[in-house]
This record gives sequence, structure tokens and C-alpha cells, in this order.
Amino acid sequence: VRRRQEVHVVMGNESCDLDSTVSALAMAYFLAKTSPAPKAAFVPVLNIPRADFALRTETTFLLREQGIPDASLIFRDEIDLGGLHRAGLLTLTLVDHHVLPGADAALEEAVVEVLDHRPLERDRAPRCQVTAELVGSCATLVTERIAQGPPGVLDRLTAALLHGTILLDSINLSPAAGKVTPRDVACVALLEARFPDLPARDAVFGALQAAKFDVSGLTTEQMLRKDLKALSSDELALAISGIYVDLETFLRRPGLLQDLEAFCQARGYTGLVAMTVSFNERNEPSRQIAVYSRHDAFRGTVCRVLEEATTPSLHLQPLPSPSPLVVAYTQGNVLASRKKVLPILRAAL
Repeated sequence: VRRRQEVHVVMGNESCDLDSTVSALAMAYFLAKTSPAPKAAFVPVLNIPRADFALRTETTFLLREQGIPDASLIFRDEIDLGGLHRAGLLTLTLVDHHVLPGADAALEEAVVEVLDHRPLERDRAPRCQVTAELVGSCATLVTERIAQGPPGVLDRLTAALLHGTILLDSINLSPAAGKVTPRDVACVALLEARFPDLPARDAVFGALQAAKFDVSGLTTEQMLRKDLKALSSDELALAISGIYVDLETFLRRPGLLQDLEAFCQARGYTGLVAMTVSFNERNEPSRQIAVYSRHDAFRGTVCRVLEEATTPSLHLQPLPSPSPLVVAYTQGNVLASRKKVLPILRAAL
């Protein structure tokens, strides 16, 4: 701010999963390489505090594998975006999301570009370039963008990051998981054609999937925080946590109810939805849902909305639960990922 240095930040969403992280790194690198005589410093920002990075086990694994040290990354608690914006020095590109949370609403006017793979929830100013396509991974959109740019910008390191991310997001390009599109397949093929020495798909996916599901060393609070989205209305807030063990194992954790209560209390959540996903050896998913709240009416409303949902229908079947405060289900519609359930819960709020 003192030197009047313009800063162009590329930032993913607050869950800061592998897709958000790699999309931010690769897009910032591309912009830095291709912008004509750049005035700005291009800075990828990981949208979590540095202290939470250890919870992103698949991301720490891939970056370590590719020789990218943690010290070279910039986290959300290490850059004053508000201060840069107030000084008129901030430009913002959003990847893997297109609506900033309420706390960041003031930064909206700094947004000049969006790349996202969700349906658009709102229109943006005409000067903002928007790419919103329903592909399996935002990294696919970044790969397409880089491939359309000047030749020679894409290096092997960036290709390896994008390749691994698309494979993980699309469950190794598996149609059974319901996430992959022809564009994801085409981007993986393009990266492999440019860099024939990239490791085999099965090996890349297997290693990343194992790292993602390795929650052995995490407390319940860390498991809930590892892949967390939050929704809020004027007076209610709901946490939606992606959980990487099967629900029976999760519900048997010692002290679970106290941990759920402490987690909601500390963060002001009225309730919490835990969405588990696990895969068999053929990469076919199974999904389960648990709804927790101390407030009977709120818990009942969330359960009813999930049970009665039609777009999509979740095909829920009740499961045994350790407490009346927790309602558990197996989810028959395994293609309904959290991305598809969030709008249902938003409507409930």
C-alpha cells in the first residue's frame, strides 16, 4: 500500500479444496506470464488461514509431490485484501466460486473475472468476464484458458497440478460418479499429449484419493472443518461438512455429541449437516447424511426438506442414530453431491 503497488489476486472459495487451490495457482501463473507489461503483482491466495492448511491432506500431498514448499504459498490471513481495496490497488479474479461471502461483500467491485463450474446465482457487472460452465472441475476451465493462450506458457509442473486435480474431481473420469463431462476428458487427454511423462491416471488418482481420505490423525472438530461450507439467513446458520469416512464410523467417534455441540456453539451454527462419501474398489460412491441440531424445530425442518427434495430427489432411507439430536440417512441417489444439495438447504433456510 505504501509503495502504491497494484495487486491482482486470484482466489478460490473458502473450502480451499484441491480444485480451488490449483485453479488459483495455475490461473495466477498464467496471468503473470501473459499480461502485457503487467503493472500488477499476480498473487494466488489460498482462502483459508495458514493454520488450516494441514487439514487439506490431498492438497498438501500433491504440492509436496510437485516440490512446491508451503513457504511459497500465501494464505488469506497473510494479505490484507480490504486494505488493498480501500487503497484502490486490488483487482480480483475468482476461481471455483462466483459470489463472495457476506464478510467480503465490499470486495465485489474489485472482481474483474470469474471462472466457475456451478450454475450462476447472480449476474455480474458487464466489465467482469464470466466463464461459468458445468464441468467436473474448475481446473478444466483453467486448462482450457491456458491452452488457448500463447504456446509455451504451460509447463510440466502446472500440467501435473491440473492433471491430478481434474482426475480427483471427476473420480478418475468415472461416469458412475456422475461428475465427469467430455470437456474434463478432453483436458486430461490434452495435458497427457503435451507431457507424455505424466504418471498414469490410476496411480495419480489412487494416491490423491488415499491422501484425501486419510483423516486418521484428525480430531472430530478438524474433520468437520476439513471440507466445510456454511449457509446463513438473517437469524440462522447451517454448517455442511464433507466427511471422508462412512457414517457409522463417524457416529461411533468418542464424545461425538459434545464435539458437535461445541463446534456449532463456537461458530454460531444453529445446526450441522454431515455428508459422507466413500468409494468401493470400482470407484463407485456411496453417500450418507446426518443432520444434527439441538433445536428440534430446526432439525425437523432440515430433515423434511431433504426427504421431500425433488430437484434432485435424494432417495433417503433412515439409519440408526446414537441420539435423538442426530438424524441419519443413507442416500440412494449417489449422484447428488454436496454441490447439488446446497441449493436445497439454502431454500430451507
